Amino acid sequence: MTQVELDRQNASFWSELCGSGLARSLGISGDEPDALERFDASYFGLYPYLGGYVERFDLSGRSVLEIGLGYGTLGQYIAERGAVYHGLDIAPTPVEMMRHRLRLLGLDGDDRVREGTALEIPWPAETFDFVYSIGCLHHTGDLERSIGEVRRVLAPQGVAVVMLYNRHSARRLWSARRSDAAVRAAYDENAAGDPAPHTDFTSRRETRRLYSGFSRIEIDGQNFDDLWFRGRMLVGRDRLIRSPLAGLLGLDLYIVAEK
Repeated sequence: MTQVELDRQNASFWSELCGSGLARSLGISGDEPDALERFDASYFGLYPYLGGYVERFDLSGRSVLEIGLGYGTLGQYIAERGAVYHGLDIAPTPVEMMRHRLRLLGLDGDDRVREGTALEIPWPAETFDFVYSIGCLHHTGDLERSIGEVRRVLAPQGVAVVMLYNRHSARRLWSARRSDAAVRAAYDENAAGDPAPHTDFTSRRETRRLYSGFSRIEIDGQNFDDLWFRGRMLVGRDRLIRSPLAGLLGLDLYIVAEK
């Protein structure tokens, strides 16, 4: 598949907002403030560690780019902390959702939230103090290039916070015999049951190579599935994501890298 065709498929697939399955489970179909507030509370409940990657930094007055906007939960959380927020997504629907959320905050996001690819970030070099990208770059089809673009737009001593899927997670080990499409669908699936067009999975060793151009890097393992045995749940996800197992075999690698 050519990059042009993959970009087209990604734009189509991700026009169904990432998080739509959660929204349906909550009975949310609109974008009214109370509906979004309910969605965000549930989202942060599922990923209780996510806010910490924002709160550890003073973003007030800092220029921040988010790549991969989804339902807009993280973007709004960043903007509410006084950041000069910018957003980028390959699909039009998340772009409009993020602009809508910024308008609800009394901010003008029409110029600062753009449709485009992470492989050619449409801002000049050294523009941003922070770049956030949670669960996006591994779908681009060229992970190395996307990370290079993140580094390019970061100012000196700027910080990137990126989540990539862990190649050596428990889920991947348990699904070793499943087809590629079935594995991708286990991570990202639309309402029709189709998997994301492309997904890369990355080891810690490979991650360090990809980020070799940064001056400092830390990698955390996060997230975990319920643990089942013979049809019986032994340990629930809520407990496991707070356990050492998540750090070792978690679904996701959270990378904090300083330029």
